[in-house]
Amino acid sequence: MEALGRGARQASRLMAASGTQARNRALESTADFLEQRREAVLQANAEDVQAARTAGLSAALLDRLELNADRITVMAAGLRQVAALADPIGAIEDVRAQPSGIQVGRMRVPLGVIGIIYEARPGVTADAAALCLKSGNAVLLRGGSEALHSNLAISQCVRDGLERAGLPADAVTVIPATDRALVGAMLAMSAWIDLIVPRGGKGLIERVIREAQMPILKHLHGVCHVYVDDRADLDMAVAIAYNAKTQRYGTCNTMECLLVARDVARPFLERVGPRFQEAGVELRGCEESKRLLPWISAATEQDYVTEHLAPILSLRIVAGLDEAMQHIEQYGSAHTDAIVTADHPRAMRFLREVDSSSVMINASTRFADGAEYGLGAEIGISTDKIHARGPVGLEGLTTRKFVVFGNGQVRA
Repeated sequence: MEALGRGARQASRLMAASGTQARNRALESTADFLEQRREAVLQANAEDVQAARTAGLSAALLDRLELNADRITVMAAGLRQVAALADPIGAIEDVRAQPSGIQVGRMRVPLGVIGIIYEARPGVTADAAALCLKSGNAVLLRGGSEALHSNLAISQCVRDGLERAGLPADAVTVIPATDRALVGAMLAMSAWIDLIVPRGGKGLIERVIREAQMPILKHLHGVCHVYVDDRADLDMAVAIAYNAKTQRYGTCNTMECLLVARDVARPFLERVGPRFQEAGVELRGCEESKRLLPWISAATEQDYVTEHLAPILSLRIVAGLDEAMQHIEQYGSAHTDAIVTADHPRAMRFLREVDSSSVMINASTRFADGAEYGLGAEIGISTDKIHARGPVGLEGLTTRKFVVFGNGQVRA
C-alpha cells in the first residue's frame, strides 16, 4: 500500500503538469480499448457475477455489479463525454486590482491523489478514472471483492490508454487484493491520499467516517422523497412518482418515500397504487393511506428512515406543504427531494427550505446524477455542505489557490 501510494503521488504531479490534449487522448484511447476488449471485460464480469450469486448477494447489489454490452457502450460514451468537457485546470478567475498595485486572482488546480472505496460497482472504475484524469488527479481505487476481476479488466484499459497518451499508468491503480485490512491501511494513508470517497453501503461509509485521516466526500444513504402537492397535475404526479421508484431500484437517487397532500390523496392513490401493485412494489403506508389502499402494509418509523434499494416504498399522507417539509427534515438524508405542484410560490418555498443536495420541481429524483446534470459523469454524490455538494464532477475534484501578479511592488 505504501508503494502504491508513493506511485500515485508521483503520477499526480505529472498529471497536474500535463496538457489538456494529452488527458483527452488518454480518455479517448481508454474508450477505444473498452470497446475493443468488450468480450474480455464481460467475461471477467461474468466470473464476478457468478461468484456473487453463489455468495447470495442481494438483487440490488447484483444489479450494480452486472455489466452487459449496452453498459459498456454507455461507459465508453461517458469517457468520451468527459473528454469533451471544458478543462477546469489552470483557469484563473476573479482577478482584481488592489490598492497596492498587485492583482489577486484564484487558479483552479487538482486536489492531488483521490482514494475511492466502493462496492459492487465496476462502472465506478471507469467513471472515477475519467473524472480524476480529466481534472489532473491520480486515483487509487479499492473496489469490493465481488467486482475484482471486472475492476482489473476495466482499469487495464485505462492504464493502457494513459500510456498511449504518454501519461503515467500509475495515475489509475486498482488495488489488486481483497483483504479487508487494506481498507484500514488506505484510510491511514494521509501522506499519499488527499481526499477519500466512499461509495457503498451505510456500514462502509460509517467506517470511513470513523477511521479516515484525510478529508472525506460522502453521503450516508439516499432516503429520497417525492411530495405530491394538492395543486399538482395528477397525470404528471403519477408519471413522476412511478418513474422515481421503478426506473431502477438499486440507486441512491431512487424515491424511498412518497408524501401526498390529503386533499388529493384519494384520486392520486387510486391511480398510482395499482401501478405500483402491478410492478410488484410493496407499499408501506400510514393508517390514513391504508384506509384508502387496504391491501398495503403498515409503515413503521424505521421504514421512513430506510434506504430500501428494493421494490419497497414508504407512503404517508400529509396535511400540506409544511407537514411534507417537516417530514423530510425529520426522516430524510439530505440527498434528493422533489415536489410536484402547479403552484409557483409553493415550489419556490420547497426549493428554498428543503435542505438537500438536490431539490427538484416537477421532475423525477432519478435525474440526480452527474451525467444528467451535464457533468459528464460523477465521482459520487455529496450530502456534505463544504467543498462539494450534490453530484460531484470535475470542479468537485479541484480546489483553488490564490495567485498574485505584481510589477515590483513591496509592502510598506
